[in-house]
Amino acid sequence: MSMTEKVAYLKGLADGLAIDESKPESKLIKSIIGVLDDMAAAVDAIDEDIDEVCEQLDAVDEDLGELEEFVYDEDCCCGCDDDDYDDFDDDEDEDEDDYYDVECPDCGEVITIDSDILEEGSIECPNCGASLEFDVEEDEADE
Repeated sequence: MSMTEKVAYLKGLADGLAIDESKPESKLIKSIIGVLDDMAAAVDAIDEDIDEVCEQLDAVDEDLGELEEFVYDEDCCCGCDDDDYDDFDDDEDEDEDDYYDVECPDCGEVITIDSDILEEGSIECPNCGASLEFDVEEDEADE
């Protein structure tokens, strides 16, 4: 039985008692029943609003679940399959250059070079113009 139905039942009981409206107690009982009726209507309206909000929240939760599956794939954090992710990770490692500090023997200037320049074998010192040559020997462990 809903709250509105319970208040309607109380109204029926009060009407069945044939309460004399001239007495102060009768006015109090009728006023209390009137307030209960208003409160029951307000509670019913709130219940309806809560039900609607719950339905909307469930729809948003389902949409969010689908989005999470798309964005946070179980296999990978970026949504690609494992093979693509492994290739992506390897590409990142290849893009990272190693940098080396080289001191020019003529002017003493310290020059930072990357592995590409080191592989070329030589460079001119930007400070004094002297030719710097590099002899790169790879360790067997690096191969």
